[in-house]
Amino acid sequence: MADNSSTKLNRRGFMSLALQGAAASTLVAKGFPSIVPASVLGKNAPSNRINIAAIGTGRISRGHDMPGVWKYDNAQIMAVCDVDSLRADAAKQLVNKYYSDKTGKAFDGVKVYTDYRELLLNKDIDAVLVSTPDHWHAPIVVNAVRAGKDVYMQKPASLTIAEGRMMADAVRKTKRIVQVGSQQRSSWQFRYAAELVRNGRIGELKRVYVGLPGDPSGNDEPQMPIPTNLNYDMWLGTTPEVYYTEKRVHPQSGFDRPGWLRCEQFGAGMITGWGSHHIDCAHWAMNTEHTGPVEIWGKADFPKSGLWDVHGIFRTEALYANGVQMTVSNEIPNGIRFEGTEGWIFVSRGDAAVTSSDPTAKQQAAKALDASNPALLTSVIAPTEIHLTESKDHHGNWLESIISRKDPIAPAEIGHRSCSACLLHHAAMKLNRKLYWNPAKEQFINDPEANKLLARPQRAAYAIKA
Repeated sequence: MADNSSTKLNRRGFMSLALQGAAASTLVAKGFPSIVPASVLGKNAPSNRINIAAIGTGRISRGHDMPGVWKYDNAQIMAVCDVDSLRADAAKQLVNKYYSDKTGKAFDGVKVYTDYRELLLNKDIDAVLVSTPDHWHAPIVVNAVRAGKDVYMQKPASLTIAEGRMMADAVRKTKRIVQVGSQQRSSWQFRYAAELVRNGRIGELKRVYVGLPGDPSGNDEPQMPIPTNLNYDMWLGTTPEVYYTEKRVHPQSGFDRPGWLRCEQFGAGMITGWGSHHIDCAHWAMNTEHTGPVEIWGKADFPKSGLWDVHGIFRTEALYANGVQMTVSNEIPNGIRFEGTEGWIFVSRGDAAVTSSDPTAKQQAAKALDASNPALLTSVIAPTEIHLTESKDHHGNWLESIISRKDPIAPAEIGHRSCSACLLHHAAMKLNRKLYWNPAKEQFINDPEANKLLARPQRAAYAIKA
């Protein structure tokens, strides 16, 4: 296991910063593919490079995560992994083409895996991107940090609250750098809105309204033969065995929005899909990043038939110990509205979208930043006031943290708490009654039925090992 202390840099990728001379350069460079042209890295020598592997190479990886890191000269994608071999090969071609175009020279330095566990054995890999379906996030992150890898993981942090706690604990124990893909934290308007709220520009905060997109239900889908290029059993992972149909998994042609996003077996729907973004930023402004609500209630409509069974129209409420009440619904504008005793602030992504198939890409987005008093939007945060961490690029912030060994802007524990809050709202939807939560113990109070929702049975072959 690599030395994980905050004063040490990442294993092989940064040894040259602590050593001097040609001998150090030879030692550090050992193991790099000889076909990697030095021009790929510009002024950055191979000894300073962060070697990265992409696990899960579908829509979000191709359009967001891999481009998010390959644009940096001190990082290189050296491996890709997907349980669908066609997607893995397509990712290899995509990355090779990028580096070939960047350098003007033929490049073929990407290794392909179809089992992430084999990838984690590769000691030349410093860090991994986890861009898989939701149910695979926590298991891969746990195994990756135990293997000494730093991680950029897509949100939500976990399928269940119990898995999220195991993930956050594993990150803390191994002292790896983990960035949760809550990239709204790296957008200026979300940070500025949080600073305005934290510094009392709208008086005492009383209410928070979180608006999310919606997801339509679908039809029943017939059983289909499993494609020979897909390891479907591994794709199911910890979740129960169910028959294969393409709309349960991902398209076999192209990289459009996958159907698993609308199946409760693999995630909770928009309450975690977009809720992990908005509730995370709400917590940032509320100064509740390391806790959660104490009461949750509400209701939701769920499809009565069809393959896609995540929640439909819903409205849930949460009360925090500081007295702030949060409303979450897909019937209010997409974004976050903070209401205080002296005004309100609304913040959203505006017209920005991570991928072309994002739900908001198909609708007119709200104004990115608005307020009851326009003067609020030019308010200067004084040096003596609260200043939140500033990041201008989420993937870049992760790479900086790998080098500095300091927490990134969206670390694992905070990502877990954001996801937990979303899952509490989901529990209220399922039980349709008020629930009482102990954020310190991460348990429902005197409610065995609700506490059964904290975890799900895991298939032994893919279960997170204690």
